[in-house]
Formats: sequence, C-alpha cells, structure tokens
Amino acid sequence: MATGVGQRRARGRPRSSPDEAPQGTVQALDRSLYLLRTLAKTGSGTLTDLALAAGIPASTAHRILATLQKHDFVEFDTTTQAWTVGVETFRVGSAFVQRTNVVDASRDVMRQLADDLGETANLGLCHAGAVVFIAQAEGHNPIRAFFRPGTRGPLHASGIGKALLATMARHEVTAHLKSEGLPAFTPKTLTAPSDLFAELERIRSRGYALDDEERYLGMRCVAAPVFNTFGEAVAGLSVSGPTVRFPDEGLAEVGAKIRRAALTVTDRIGGTAPSAAPMGA
Repeated sequence: MATGVGQRRARGRPRSSPDEAPQGTVQALDRSLYLLRTLAKTGSGTLTDLALAAGIPASTAHRILATLQKHDFVEFDTTTQAWTVGVETFRVGSAFVQRTNVVDASRDVMRQLADDLGETANLGLCHAGAVVFIAQAEGHNPIRAFFRPGTRGPLHASGIGKALLATMARHEVTAHLKSEGLPAFTPKTLTAPSDLFAELERIRSRGYALDDEERYLGMRCVAAPVFNTFGEAVAGLSVSGPTVRFPDEGLAEVGAKIRRAALTVTDRIGGTAPSAAPMGA
C-alpha cells in the first residue's frame, strides 16, 4: 500500500524524532529534551547544525534554546555562535548521581553506627512530601526498630523528616504543612505549626533532630542531614531504638555521633554542609 504524504518521514529527520513521540506527551517539552540530549551528544553546535541533527525547524530550535538558556541549561557563545550545555544541566544530572551514590557512601558508616550504638541505623530521603527509607543497618539489640527499604513516613513525626525540614526555607515548610498537614500519631506528635517551627529552630541550633516518641510510643530516633555539592540536603542519617536506651542525658552524645556520621557521608559524595540553614528565607 502506498504511504500518504502525512505519514512520510521528512528527509533528514532522525528516526527518533520528537515529532513521533507517543500520544499523551507534551510535544514542546519532548522537543526541548530531545534537543538538549542532541546538544549533550555533540558537545556544541550552531543553531543550524542542532536543528538539523534534531530534525526540527530552526525557528523552533531557537525558541527552545533561548528558553533553556534563560534557565542556564544551555549557554551561547556570541563569538563562535555555538551553543553548549549549561551548568544547570550538570546540576540536575549530578543530583541523580549523588542520590544514587549516597547509599554506597553511607553503607559502612551505618554499619559502624549500628555496631557502636547497638541500634538500627537508617538512611532516608524526602520524596513526595514524605520520608522514604532507602537503606538500613540493623543493631544487635534484641528489641530494635525496623524500617523496610521503601517504607514511607511523615516528615514532621520522624527524625530524618525533621532533620530535612530544618534545612528548608520557611516558605517551603509552610507549603508542606498546607499540603500534608500535621496529623497526630501519638500524644507527643507535634500538631501545631508554631511548635514545629520552634522545634526546627532547636534542630538547627544543636545540629541534629530528635523524634521523641512522636511516631511510635516507646521509640526514639536521632538524625542528621546529608548534603550535596550545592549545600542542599539530599538524605538523612539516623539511629532508632527504644526510649529506655536513649535517655535524655545521653542524647547529646548520640546526636554528635550522628552528626559526624552524616558529615562523613556528605564528604564522600562531594557535598558541603551549609554554615546556617535558611529558615528565615
């Protein structure tokens, strides 16, 4: 059967052209990502070269590149008239690499914490308004905390969650509260925004977070954040166990150990801990 004109592939157009994206995708975004990927493969190129390589009109390619340039995903050299990948592209890509590597970087650190304190050590990150536990090293005590990798928990009622909230700007925390609320899990859960904000100030001051039976009665958790290259918290490290093994007089010592452990992981992934958290922003 003869192929109609509307079905023919334009001459010189790549087989994976963004014009042939599956239904349900946003064509403008699909074209933008395809053009950025094309630029990443070539390293640099003029508007004409990139448009030809991507199989899209030069006028469309220029609008896409101008938009990407506005957000620092690409750069333009006025002397050579060449486009190159921008720093924001590296930033996004490195975030994935660091998030992936943080598990490997923390594995022996968690094992050392578990052996040293006898309690379960956890690694978690913030995703979709909740803490997601991604790795664990179990302690040797018979009664211990256990969070299977993939388990989700509330930010406001967990050690890692509060450690991460304490690194956020105030408007980010406020947006989270509007979205997720402050549901109570035990009589000790912080359910008033003013109480939570006061607690976040204390966390920033002492350098570690405490879940004081706020998720489960009889359980305490001490946590500290792990930072990436840009001083952004990408994960949290914690130890959890029965309250009787986390007495008030020993919390400062445990907190200091967790903070040092989190800084070790931060260093391993090339991160930098900020000198002060931006809660006032």
